[in-house]
Parts: sequence; C-alpha cells; structure tokens
Amino acid sequence: MRPVDLAREHGLSAQAIRNYDAAGILPPAERSESGYRRYTSFHAQALRTFLALRSGHGHRQATEIMHATNRGDTESAYRLIDAAHVALLAERDTRLEVATALDALATATSTPVRGRPLTVGELARRLGMHPATLRTWETQGILRPDRDRATGYREYGPDCVRDAEIARQLRRGGCPLAQVARFVDSLRTAGGAGASTAFLDSWQDRLTERSRALLAGAAQLDTYLTMLERTRQT
Repeated sequence: MRPVDLAREHGLSAQAIRNYDAAGILPPAERSESGYRRYTSFHAQALRTFLALRSGHGHRQATEIMHATNRGDTESAYRLIDAAHVALLAERDTRLEVATALDALATATSTPVRGRPLTVGELARRLGMHPATLRTWETQGILRPDRDRATGYREYGPDCVRDAEIARQLRRGGCPLAQVARFVDSLRTAGGAGASTAFLDSWQDRLTERSRALLAGAAQLDTYLTMLERTRQT
C-alpha cells in the first residue's frame, strides 16, 4: 500500500502520512527496491488507532501512547490511558460539585446589598476571603467593580456582589479561574439562571463526548495490540 492509498483511506494527505511515519506514530515500514515505503493493513490499523486516540487524549498524549505501544512498552501506554480516565473522573466530580454549589446558591437566602456599594474589604468579609483574591478575580475578568470618581476606590454593587458569590461557589467546586470567568460572563450576557443551566449542560455534553472518544480509542488500540502480539509471535 502506498502512502497516497493509506492517506486516501483515512481522508488525509500523503504528506500527513509521511509526517506520522517520521514521528514514530506508525511502525517501521519496509521499502521497495525504488525506496518507496510499503504500508500494510498493520500500518492502517496503527493510523486508525492514533486518530481514535487523538480524539480523546489529544495529539501529544496520543503520540506518546503510540510510541510506547510501538516499542513494546505497554505498561507506559496503559499508565497514560489510566491517567486520562482518572482526570476525566475528577472533572466529572468537579462538575457535580459545581452544580450542587450553584443550586445551593440559587436556593439560599442571601442578604441583599442595600444603600451604598461595598468596598473591597467589606465584600471580602462578606465572602470570608482575602481582598487580594477579589483583586485577582478582577484581573481575570470575573469581577467588574466600579470606581469612586473622587477616590478611585473600588465599589461593588449588587450585580458585582452576585458575581463574586457565584465565583466563590465555583472555586469551591474546583473550577479553574478561566472557566469561572467564562461562566460569569455568560451569566451576565444571558442575564439569568438559564445561563448556569446551559453552562452545566454544555459541560456534561463535553464529558460525555470525551468518554465515548476514550472508549473508541481503547477499542482501536486493543485491535492494534492484538495485531502486534501476533506479529511478534511469528
């Protein structure tokens, strides 16, 4: 099988096949008398395995799994795969914690901000955290306090206090700051609880898609390992 034939079978360019070969993703190929590589069904399965692994693990980790597999180091390959499942489980737990926290926030009775806006110190005491944390959240785009025209001090009105309370719950659930910022921004844009529902639903969809991708990659890898074992036995 020529590179162009292998490429056509998987909707890739011949150059992509050469790149994967050079990167060690494919096992070594024999060459014809004229110097062209000869690919077999064995190489086709290696390519299918890599493409399937890439969907769930990403390019770098899929490459590492193929490297380990091709050199016969299945222990390292299994460790990489297991680590991906552990990380996915941790993210599932985080999503559940975030969903629980947001539900608690929605049903809790929060003391509304009355009168003048809060200072950074007052908001920090209300949330039980350090003022420096609130300033960090501001640099990340999570909070957008106004400024007093005379003094330049930060002023946290009702909307900003709400955003801070949501951010505190998300951070307690383990959400990274960048993810908190995206959620709070989507909540501002949507202007209601529907944003949190859409956020959590989208998160769940991504988790489900990745789980299926990991399963698909594992199935292709199992087929490839079986072929490797038979080749080495003969």
